[in-house]
Amino acid sequence: MKVLVTGGAGYIGSHACLELLEAGYEVVVIDSLVNSSVESLRRVERLTGKSLTFCKADIANRDTLTELFTNHKFVAVMHFAGLKAVGESVQQPLRYYQNNISGSLVLFEVMQKAGVKTLIFSSSATVYGAPESLPIKESAAVGTTNPYGSTKLFIEYMLKDLFVADDSWRIALLRYFNPVGAHVSGQIGEDPNGPPNNLMPYISQVAVGKLNKLNVYGTDYPTQDGTGVRDYIHVVDLVRGHIAALRVLSALEEGEVITANLGTGNGQSVLEMVEAFELASKKPVPYEVAPRREGDIAECWADSSYAADRLDWRAEYGVARMCEDAWRWQKNNPKGY
Repeated sequence: MKVLVTGGAGYIGSHACLELLEAGYEVVVIDSLVNSSVESLRRVERLTGKSLTFCKADIANRDTLTELFTNHKFVAVMHFAGLKAVGESVQQPLRYYQNNISGSLVLFEVMQKAGVKTLIFSSSATVYGAPESLPIKESAAVGTTNPYGSTKLFIEYMLKDLFVADDSWRIALLRYFNPVGAHVSGQIGEDPNGPPNNLMPYISQVAVGKLNKLNVYGTDYPTQDGTGVRDYIHVVDLVRGHIAALRVLSALEEGEVITANLGTGNGQSVLEMVEAFELASKKPVPYEVAPRREGDIAECWADSSYAADRLDWRAEYGVARMCEDAWRWQKNNPKGY
């Protein structure tokens, strides 16, 4: 059983490749390497003792994508490819719409033509915008606060419309919250190009001495300590949710669209995460308060009970384990890949 993983050299994609190989799937990766490194895939192969196929290309390249589907008999696609920084999307909205939406459209068209209609899409909790109530259920109103979130929501709309037109599609829209941590080996992890946009790599780069201090964007939110609260989920738990979704979709006798949150159901503030990381690393993480970032919200955490019921999936790892694994990766790879 062969799976195409778009964006497979990236942070979440590389962990997904590892879990897929260990679960007995064959893996083909397409990645432009705009914000990733092929070294992650080499390490996945070493860790698993199994090989995968890599194609360096953008998913918007229709000819290359068509050739992949001609040469390989895929049972499913896991779609991670896309730009993903909230702040950057506010500054460069057209780039995000062009890359994320246009690339996805080409992928879906090629899949349809090839008759490969099982898809797991990497969506995001950003589709909920500023939530009206917490924890967030899948039935909550959607409405985004930044272009990155908008691209995820528009792709969800595209896929739902596609299913209306052709109900043989089997689609999982996995809305995940804040992936952190790394593989327990410390060999693969989050390695952003340039200054980190996400909290955990920022904290870990400060702890390892690569950055001088952490910028805490806003301490005047209506939360327990004034900093933003998010649902942080271990990346290994997250990708195991994708494997669970693949198994459920593969067993379906007819098409379906499954929409599920992947989170822990617990919210942690920025300062709580700093404290937890200092405890795990035994390193100080100095920080400086900065103004709120445009597009950010105060609080966001998941109700993942539907994923537990429908996918038989639950997050296993807590914040301490997330920080321990993230620190092991950063300490072993102070300059990344």
